[in-house]
Amino acid sequence: MKRKQILLLSIVLLMGLCVLGPAVYYSGRPAMVEMREELYPGMVYYRKVHYFPRLMVAHILTADLREQSLDVFITPADRRDREEPYPLNARTTKQFVTEFDLIAGINGDGFTPWWSNNPLDYYPRPGDPVVTNGFTAVRGRTYGLYKGPTIYFYDNRKISFGELKGELYNAISGSHWIVRNREPVTELPDNEVAPRTAIGVDGPGNRLIMIVVDGRQPFYSEGATISELAELMLFYGGDNAILLDGGGSSTMVIRDPLTGEVKIMNSPIDRGVPGLERAVANHFGIKFR
Repeated sequence: MKRKQILLLSIVLLMGLCVLGPAVYYSGRPAMVEMREELYPGMVYYRKVHYFPRLMVAHILTADLREQSLDVFITPADRRDREEPYPLNARTTKQFVTEFDLIAGINGDGFTPWWSNNPLDYYPRPGDPVVTNGFTAVRGRTYGLYKGPTIYFYDNRKISFGELKGELYNAISGSHWIVRNREPVTELPDNEVAPRTAIGVDGPGNRLIMIVVDGRQPFYSEGATISELAELMLFYGGDNAILLDGGGSSTMVIRDPLTGEVKIMNSPIDRGVPGLERAVANHFGIKFR
């Protein structure tokens, strides 16, 4: 083969790699395009893309509980024996939304046991027994190891943060407050950029704000600090908010209103693999009444 032909072939191959490489890398991830879509009455999905101070793709789901068709749902215990140390079977968020016929869901609180030493040595797998770190209530039945910052839901569709103000009905906890009374919490460690999940509520207690930020994916989304997550929560109207489990747990799932297909809306990254969901202990979901 002549030298010119070899050079031409090399240029073509290089151009092909330049085109196919990014296409393969970004395939399966949500497009880095901002959007707003009203999926169901009272429920809106946003995708927000930040380029500074680093690449960050955020997924925001808001639900107005004044819409009579909407209600909340939290993962119920699989074992109700009070002496059972691990009352839950681990599930991915997609399994949670599918199993309980919900219209949306995000991952919930941190949990134990958990480890991820390498792609083969990790826990839990779907179905493995686990328990949440924080207090959880599902229609009055409780589980969890300790009481962290908690959001309470009442049978009359009211919501309160931090303090129980009626008969216990549903509740979910997180690791830290990130917004309190419209002010970002400033005394938290804030030097790590990571995938994040948070849930908040507006001042009147009518509108829920759920945020998942993708992370640990260079050239797509590196993640957010806690203070950046708090600012994002405030921007979308969350006057009080708590930090849920993050890292490889961060996942948002929505049921397509036209096809009924259950879709992962973000790019989770369990065990360092983009698009791979982690099985977690509990979840927070939205359903039709």
